Amino acid sequence: MTIEQKQQQIIEEFAIFDDWMDKYEYIIELGKNVPTLSAELKTPERIIEGCQSNVWLATKVEDGKMYFSADSDAIITKGIIGLLIEVFNQESPEAILQTELFFINEIGLAEHLSPTRANGLLSMVKRIKTEALKSLSK
Repeated sequence: MTIEQKQQQIIEEFAIFDDWMDKYEYIIELGKNVPTLSAELKTPERIIEGCQSNVWLATKVEDGKMYFSADSDAIITKGIIGLLIEVFNQESPEAILQTELFFINEIGLAEHLSPTRANGLLSMVKRIKTEALKSLSK
């Protein structure tokens, strides 16, 4: 499945819900399904700066594909990073760097987040793309 198809699938999943309270509940459910990072992966260098709550991102590259795992101490934030991981997991660094994330606006996520959470979302995307860039320079 391409990155565009993954984003389209998320848009379709969110289209089921009529109001934003239902969408928030769905994001919370997604957060509950994101596997918890082990304590040894929750290091200061894995914290995403700019997020209101603590968010850790662990990255590995295998066979030219990137694999992300993440955790947060806030369940909505964990759901948001879970959506980003769903889009970017098992993709090449080049594909990640070239991707325009249209699903965020399509589902109305950015406009329904508090300013601090919206900044956190931008920080998460920036960090994932930075990790992709770093993997290319190795």
